[in-house]
Order: sequence, then structure tokens, then C-alpha cells
Amino acid sequence: MKTPLRIALVLCSLHAFALAARAGQKDKTLDVYWIDSEGGGSTLIVTPNDESVLIDTGNPGGRDPGRIVAAAKAAGLSKLDYVLLTHFHGDHFGGGAEVAQQIPIGTIFQRAIPEGDPDGRPQTTFPQQIKAWKDIPAKREALAPGVIIPLKAVTGAPKLELVCLAADKKTVEPNAAQMKTKNPLTGTGETRTIAPSDNDNSAVFVLSFGGFRFFDGGDLTWNYEEKLVTPYNLAGVVDVYQTNHHGLEVSNNPVLMQSLAPNVIVMNNGPRKGGQPGAFASIKKVTGVSAHYQLHKSLNAPEENAPAEFIANTDSPPGRGGVADPNVKLNDGNFIKMSVAPDGKSYTITVPSTGHSRTYSTKAK
Repeated sequence: MKTPLRIALVLCSLHAFALAARAGQKDKTLDVYWIDSEGGGSTLIVTPNDESVLIDTGNPGGRDPGRIVAAAKAAGLSKLDYVLLTHFHGDHFGGGAEVAQQIPIGTIFQRAIPEGDPDGRPQTTFPQQIKAWKDIPAKREALAPGVIIPLKAVTGAPKLELVCLAADKKTVEPNAAQMKTKNPLTGTGETRTIAPSDNDNSAVFVLSFGGFRFFDGGDLTWNYEEKLVTPYNLAGVVDVYQTNHHGLEVSNNPVLMQSLAPNVIVMNNGPRKGGQPGAFASIKKVTGVSAHYQLHKSLNAPEENAPAEFIANTDSPPGRGGVADPNVKLNDGNFIKMSVAPDGKSYTITVPSTGHSRTYSTKAK
């Protein structure tokens, strides 16, 4: 039985969650939520016009779709205007059908759906998951390099744009300004032998609002990351970088990260998925990083974690053959939120579960 004190604490937590989620509606900020998919992908964007974009839909099985819908409704949304799918792995598209059962989806932007498991695995749940994905009642649009998501302009505010820079191992062409300067990091990186997978085909997005820029590259892998920024930096400099591939070390090439030169890095990892030593090593090679945040404390690199206040979830779940620490209270499902100011000149990142909040200036004010 729940005690009155425990009930009061739960209600207070829910109230704080709602306040944190709804802040952007009144203030006309551009909001981004990193939803806890335990090492899956689910990033929610809410524009100052209250249009919504969900990049990836997490894992199937109830947990991730429930968290996505809870965050969307706490943000005051009654529908998801757009869902963008980076690639066809279950931790990125598997929760889509369950999300759609709970909140309407307007338009899905997707790459061509593969006929079978894109990684050639003979026995997987891909056929069932892809059938459920195809059955989602939503308009479909093709996702390719150069596609711009048709977000409404914000009256009296800076330009708002969400563009796809790469997909299916192809990139946008460099513009005239980019071609004037060859990336000095060209040829300095190492090439790695990585088993091919649909991660290589990941769609890459840059969200901009005035001088503010945010990079989301799905699960793009090491060698293709380098091609995105060399010999010409097609992505440019950004303010916030979401680690590719949940902070796995087959991604997060230092050449990419140094070329993007982010001020803030957010790792959408799980306790045992992502957050690998190599990714933390890459972060350390980027000069000018003010802070990095994590959805979970990484048990893969316990000495490399960000300060506790920068980590949304500090749980200690059972591992493969392991046992949870009975002295650690499970604490998961918490999001990280970013609000970009109406003029695009600053952004505030909050971790409601720890009470952390810090404001940063954009690189181009």
C-alpha cells in the first residue's frame, strides 16, 4: 500500500514533470526532449508554433511508446505532426505502431522500406515490426538528402528549419560557401572495418533556429560520419550534438565531432547500451565543450560519466548475468529537455530529475 507521503511525492514529481514539459508553450521557445528509450532513439521537438516532430520511436513493448506519449501529452500535444525515421532498426522504429495507437501521427518521413531485415538476419521480429509500421495511419513522404521538413514559419522570430543532410549513404552537395574552404581535418582520421548494417544508411538532420543549430545523426557509423564533414563540412558548426548511435564507439568519429565543434553534447544512451569508453574518448578530443549530458549513467565506462546532476537516470538495473544493487533505488524514464530562446541566441538545458538547469549562448548570436 502506498503511504500518503509517497503519494504526495509522486504527485509532486508529476507536477514538476508537467511544468518542465509545458514551459515552452507560454514562452514561445523551441523545445527538444530526449526521451529515455533505454538506449533506443526518440527525440521530440516542439516548435514555438506548437508543431511537433518526433525523430525515431524507440523500442516496441509498451515502455518506450508509453514514455514518448507521456512526454508529448505533458508538452500539451494532442498529435504528432511529423515522425522522422532515421533507419530500420527495432530500437528506432519498433515503437511507432504503439505510439500511433495512443496519439495521432500526421506525416511520416522515411527512407524506402526494405523488403526484409536490412542486416540480413534470418530469424528476427523484423517482419512483424515492419508490418505494424506499414499499418500506421499516416501520410508518407520520402526522406532523402536535401529534404526540408515543412515546418511553419514563426511570426516575428528567426528562421526555423529542419533539413535532412544525409540518408542511404548519400549526402547533400556542398554549397558555394562550403566549397571555399576545405576541412583541415581531411585525411587525418582513421578508417575502421565495421560490419555493414542499416546504421550506415541513417538519415542525418540539422535543426536550426536563428543562430542555434542542433545535430541528430541517428546511428550513423564511423566511416560515413567522416564523409559528412570531409573534404567539405556539410553539417557546419553546431551548438548541440546528440551522440550518434547512443554513444557507441563504432560511431562518434573524432573528425566528425571536432568538425561540428559543439558546445554541448547529449548522449542518448542506456545503462549498458552505448556510453562506451571510445565515445567518451572522442568527446575529450573536442575543444570548447562546456558540458555533456547523459540519459543514463553508463555502466560500460563508470569512470567517464558526466557529473551526477547532468545524468537524467542513475538506475542500477540487472545486467547480463548480473544482479541489481539492492541499495540503489531504480530511477529511470526521466527525460532531458532543451529550450531555445525565442530569439535563438541562447538555450537552456534542464534535467528535471536532478533539478539541474543551465543556460548557454549560441555560437552565432
